[in-house]
Amino acid sequence: MGRRSVLLSLLGSILTACGAPKAEEGDGVVNEELLAAAARGDAGAVRDALRRGADVEARDDRRRTALLLAAAADHVEVAEVLVEAGADPDAQDADRATPWLVTGVTGSVAMLRALLPAGPDLTVRNRYGGVSLIPACERGHVDYIREVLKTGIDVNHVNDLGWTGLLEAVILGDGGPPYQEIVRLLVAAGADVDLADRDGVTPLSHALAKGQTEVAALLRAAGAR
Repeated sequence: MGRRSVLLSLLGSILTACGAPKAEEGDGVVNEELLAAAARGDAGAVRDALRRGADVEARDDRRRTALLLAAAADHVEVAEVLVEAGADPDAQDADRATPWLVTGVTGSVAMLRALLPAGPDLTVRNRYGGVSLIPACERGHVDYIREVLKTGIDVNHVNDLGWTGLLEAVILGDGGPPYQEIVRLLVAAGADVDLADRDGVTPLSHALAKGQTEVAALLRAAGAR
């Protein structure tokens, strides 16, 4: 093995040992450098790797792109660099996550705004069949929901469990002030307050069963039955 090959092999071993994402076999060290830089939030190193020919859509062994790694860690500047370089906000990993879908999990408004210029597909679904709005409703990400509703995302999308964002907010929320505000936002955006789950149980019925008095009052005020 030549000296250059030995050095490249050593660098790959160091990146792996440090927990850096390892590119798929054959993608090259520069791609591994791109992935590692994106994961740690080093925008300068990301730019350098791209200048040296890294594939902006290179993937690690879990099928994660640099943009997905940046989105998951909320490295906004890195995401902006990658978006400018043409990174795909809809590239799915082995678990069907995408950079755009991850924003609904993290609730990062800054990352949402960084990805919008890339034209994300608002209908792309995660492994549970949900759009980015739904995990945000589950986790109580009020600011994110307020922002993502401006995009025209389907407020009544039903995931594979048979739940809308409204149902997720009621069933998985605690009925506290953040979830009350989410209900207000969803109702104002046109959420169907009577759209029931697979068992025919409505958001209002769930709220009453969980003792969410304030949420139930909001739903009744919106005409829920």
